[in-house]
Amino acid sequence: MDHQRVIDRIDETIVERPGRIILAFLLVTAVFAMGLGSVGTSAGTSQFTTGLPAEEAFTQVNEKFSPTFAADTGSTSLIQHNRNVLDRESLLNMLRAQERLQERDSLRVISTGGAARIVATQLDPTATTLDEQIDAVEGATAGEIDRAVARAAERSPQFSGLLSNDFNPESATATATIGSVSHEVPAGLSSGSGQGGTSPLTPIQEQSIFVVSTVEGSIQVFGSGVLASEFSNVILDSLLIVVPAAVIFITFFLIIAYRDLMDLLLGVVSLVMGIIWTFGFMGLAGIPFSQMLIAVPPLLLAVGIDFGIHAINRYREERAHDYSIEESMRVTTDQLIVAFFIVTGTTVIGFAANLISDLGPIRDFGVVASVGIVFTFLIFGIFLPAAKVWMDRKREKYPIPTFSQTPMGSEGSALGSVLRIGVVIANRAPAIFLILILLGTAGAGYYATGVSTSFAQEDFLPPEDNPDWVMELPEPFRPHEYTVTETTNFLEDKFDSTQSDSVTMYVEGRLEKPTALESIHRAGDDPPDTIITDDGRHADSTSIVTVIQDRAQRNESFARLVDRNDRNDNGIPDQNLGDVYDALLSSPARGQALNYMTEDRRATRVVYTVESGAEQGEITADAREMADGFRFHAVATGQTVVFQAVSDVIFMSAVESLALALLGATLFLLLVYYVLEGRATLGIANVIPIITTVSLVAATMRFAAIPFNAITATMLAITIGLGIDYSVHVTHRFADERREHDLVTALDRTVRGTGGALLGSMLTTVFGIGVLGLALFPAIGQFGILTAVSIVYSFLTSIFVLPAALVLWDRFVGYDEGAAATTGGGGPSPDLGPEPATGTPNPDVAASAEDTSLTESLLGIGSSDDGTDAAANGGATASGNGDATTADGDAESAGEDSPDETEAEPTEPTADADSTAED
Repeated sequence: MDHQRVIDRIDETIVERPGRIILAFLLVTAVFAMGLGSVGTSAGTSQFTTGLPAEEAFTQVNEKFSPTFAADTGSTSLIQHNRNVLDRESLLNMLRAQERLQERDSLRVISTGGAARIVATQLDPTATTLDEQIDAVEGATAGEIDRAVARAAERSPQFSGLLSNDFNPESATATATIGSVSHEVPAGLSSGSGQGGTSPLTPIQEQSIFVVSTVEGSIQVFGSGVLASEFSNVILDSLLIVVPAAVIFITFFLIIAYRDLMDLLLGVVSLVMGIIWTFGFMGLAGIPFSQMLIAVPPLLLAVGIDFGIHAINRYREERAHDYSIEESMRVTTDQLIVAFFIVTGTTVIGFAANLISDLGPIRDFGVVASVGIVFTFLIFGIFLPAAKVWMDRKREKYPIPTFSQTPMGSEGSALGSVLRIGVVIANRAPAIFLILILLGTAGAGYYATGVSTSFAQEDFLPPEDNPDWVMELPEPFRPHEYTVTETTNFLEDKFDSTQSDSVTMYVEGRLEKPTALESIHRAGDDPPDTIITDDGRHADSTSIVTVIQDRAQRNESFARLVDRNDRNDNGIPDQNLGDVYDALLSSPARGQALNYMTEDRRATRVVYTVESGAEQGEITADAREMADGFRFHAVATGQTVVFQAVSDVIFMSAVESLALALLGATLFLLLVYYVLEGRATLGIANVIPIITTVSLVAATMRFAAIPFNAITATMLAITIGLGIDYSVHVTHRFADERREHDLVTALDRTVRGTGGALLGSMLTTVFGIGVLGLALFPAIGQFGILTAVSIVYSFLTSIFVLPAALVLWDRFVGYDEGAAATTGGGGPSPDLGPEPATGTPNPDVAASAEDTSLTESLLGIGSSDDGTDAAANGGATASGNGDATTADGDAESAGEDSPDETEAEPTEPTADADSTAED
């Protein structure tokens, strides 16, 4: 298929039928707009754990040890902190809070627990209800309460775990405690490890907050319902801050880039259209909007801004030379549709590389971002040029205000001088410069191997303290009050372990075997460091063994049964276990027993308490070490183990998607440049700045202590997708310019013509996407900052590194001799140099190139004494200050030698055969 014929057809349709194109795109926009109302939301960590083997195992364990027809139950924690939570007043406050919660029928309370109830029982063993226990505490003296606390610490193994780590049994003091309230709730509680954005406990715990607030003292309600509510709120709150800020920054820089009201309007309409198409597609495809997808709109804006600025800037370059609207747009689309196609292809490859991830939200991100980029290509490659043609024709008929129409980076501007620094370096010592860059890239890549990986609830929640300016924003921008991070930090600081700090061993085997309970108990002897132990260096755990021991303490006949079958007098039966189980399952403790042993007595679970401040990786490794110590088949699971499994998948996703994106983009560029230019190796030069950018981004992550998490795991593949945008524009423009001009002139025109648009695009995108740093939860903020940094790196490497790679490519592969004098597909091009560039080879330079050694050519230092560059594709000289001039000599000297000739024979722009008026 002749690609040029397709491009010519698109050019002709844009120029000849702009109105029809505008109408068609508006109709498609209306169709996608109908899908906006169907976009749902998904929040929390559960979306990342779904489908993982570790998560499925954990879910199966929880389901297996739950009664088949029992109602779901949920728990609310009451966190109390005071100077001493064990004095009379604090104990009464906790008991009264639990009583008031129990009195509310809508809260469906089925049980309560805590240190206050244990102390009250020690004061009056007959007090079983909350009302009776309140009376017992009210009637006790301070000394009696202190003695009751001491007895509780001695007799109840649970008591110390309910108190803060500063608990002193001798003085009966502690600064914090955790009470519990169990609710019967409708079906819908997750049996998995993660927490989503919805929970049946949310309304219960929101009502509990109000009830507890009527009690004196400092008691805070905490639980999965509160967590789900904050997960849900943080998405909306982040969007309400990020989107307006992005609009302000993007509008500001687009005004600077376009400098024309109508062009700005066209660019903004195109950006909005791309967002509508993408979100409409999500609604029609049933893809929910999650925290992961908050990054999609800024990414689409980044590419759309780049496309829009390039299209308008390239069109203005042609119009600046008095070409008609039709001729200028034909040349613009003839070049940029190809460039946009290459950018779209490589960007889609970068985003689609995330489809290999085992994590569903990352796969959704890959799909939505890839589809969004294709939509952006269609809108900015076809709709925007057509709308621009239509608008400019209206300008000629009606007095529509017109402001600046000059291209960025044009001749004589200070910006143009800065942008061509890379050309000066590439002209003098390209090989030395490129070797230094590659060495730096390798060093950055090695340093980046130390980037850590994490997955935790805190990644999706706001920090403990938001900046004051955020909390002072007017409605509706002011965020909700968030307490989860502060609460979890308090629990980790005050308690050795909390409810979520545990690992579960799923054990399979014949539990009626005489040694079964002994081996389960013995597995907890001398555990690893992250497992909490009692005074005898035995792991703190809950299992069928502890259920039997607890029942024996409460029932004398059962205790005698255990004693008769305990041959070594350690309180653990080791014979006739079937009889022991029969008695246990026929007692009131049956429900508790079935939480830790299946009815067929072939599987059990053991829950070990772990240090609250320990790292996930350490806990998981220690849990698997303990599993290996069981005589039966044992598997370590639990929320911590599942979250570590997610972390492992995140790391593999980052590495695999990076490799796939880099390989896919490279192969795509090789193919495209082979088809378009007949020189596949041009794709290699195109990739060099991308490799440097990826290494720098990864090194920045380690330097800034930003880990790979559920959001930033996509960062490296995205860097390829976005970063290659910049290098493609430079490479493709260079290929067009090189057909008509000598090497240095082609590079100079490229960086000044394309570099200005790239700079405008970079600044707009950096500030537009950098506003994600204002998001209320850390993962998205880190993602926004890293994306902005990667775009800056991509721009710098494309402008200052890529020219050296292109010079070396041109010297050793390049175009055939005399290519600069031939016409190509570039069409009319503006003159950005100090004098018109004819591209006539300098015979002196060409002759000297024959004597240049291979070493000198490689290092780019083969210059004669008078400053003449010895490049094989010469045609440019270097003056003493390093500025490159055309082969025809310095502008001033040429003008002094033959002014008449200069005036008589102006250089005409070379017209492309496909860009003439006859089209």
